[in-house]
Amino acid sequence: MATHLPTASIITIGDELLIGQTIDTNSAFIAQELNRIGIWVRRRVAVGDQAEEIRNALDQEAMKSDLILITGGLGPTADDMTKPLLCDYFGGKLVRDESVLKHIEYLFQEVYRRPGALLERNKRQADVPDVCEVLPNAIGTAPGMLFRKEGKIFISLPGVPAEMKKLVAEQVLPLLSKEWITASIQHKTLITAGAGESVLAEALAQFEQKLPPSIKLAYLPKYGMVKLRLTYVGESDLVGLDLLNRLFPELEALVQEWLIASEDVGLEILIGEWMKKNNKTLGTAESCTGGSIAQVLTSIPGSSQYFIGSVVSYANRIKVDLLNVQQETLLTVGAVSEQAVKEMIQGGLQILRTDFMVSVSGILGPGGATPEKPVGTVWIAAGTKEKTITRKLNLQFDRTRNTVITTHQSLLLLWELLRTNEG
Repeated sequence: MATHLPTASIITIGDELLIGQTIDTNSAFIAQELNRIGIWVRRRVAVGDQAEEIRNALDQEAMKSDLILITGGLGPTADDMTKPLLCDYFGGKLVRDESVLKHIEYLFQEVYRRPGALLERNKRQADVPDVCEVLPNAIGTAPGMLFRKEGKIFISLPGVPAEMKKLVAEQVLPLLSKEWITASIQHKTLITAGAGESVLAEALAQFEQKLPPSIKLAYLPKYGMVKLRLTYVGESDLVGLDLLNRLFPELEALVQEWLIASEDVGLEILIGEWMKKNNKTLGTAESCTGGSIAQVLTSIPGSSQYFIGSVVSYANRIKVDLLNVQQETLLTVGAVSEQAVKEMIQGGLQILRTDFMVSVSGILGPGGATPEKPVGTVWIAAGTKEKTITRKLNLQFDRTRNTVITTHQSLLLLWELLRTNEG
């Protein structure tokens, strides 16, 4: 067993990743799992379905990391070239693994219940390099493969997320835990809003300067919030825990005026926990977001305890007929206005009979703008019968990103209201 602290590189293979047709979630999952057992991920690399690019990535990452994890390119079609390439790269030859073949036959006959004989291209899924250790894929046809070269470990995994995750959890992580004495990697994260990275960095300059070498502070901005993460990397769990427990309260105190949460959780979770704790209910009245705020809120299991419903008032007629927005408001200041979202709050409270409401109306683009209200003009509100707070957003992105930011900022505004409400 090696005694150094291992590092890893993750290579994802597929043209669909490079052109944006498929979003790479595999490398994020793998990185989190490796980090959890004390293996530091140095690089994540995406390459297309080109042999030379894959070879170059393997060569380059082997010079940087102890472990190279590869996902993708193990299917039965012509563009799935990972297996023959790895066979050549490691100087082996393809042989048919009978245990893998039996598993494939079982899947097609008993699980998929496909009629007819097994196609040769399906049987070829059981062909593996004779220089690899086969990692059986319990729920798919493409097995994982482990190679060793010049003291480095290479592991190839299928790109199908469910298959990859099961292989990682049941085989890869236990194997790696036995292979190395891994590092102790620990994190503590808090969430801020209302101050950008530069403001926070200025406030934390002295704190950051005196951090010990084993502790790093990371700034992670997203949608108007900044996460601050303290990370310990060292050889002792106890030392790391002690350092983080001493330093984290100091970090919290320094950013107290912008602090949203002292843990790394989504706003939808914080809101849901607050609602359940205080026995309150919630609804949304959405125009430009088309129900995305409600979708995020109801993505949490158990949200039916507090989330009542949503009125997606995309047309002005619905704002008037269902939410009691006044015609005079629409004629004088328009649907995208502070007054309109305030009236949407009160109308939503009445029709849904909730304790809290969130409302939004805006122009997310690419059309619909006026000289007075350009694309990206959005009004959001959060309120009760007694109190409503509002915020104007001036966004400058495409429609998709504007929608995501508006959704997130609406939840943030609601959380700000909840934190000042005694329930």
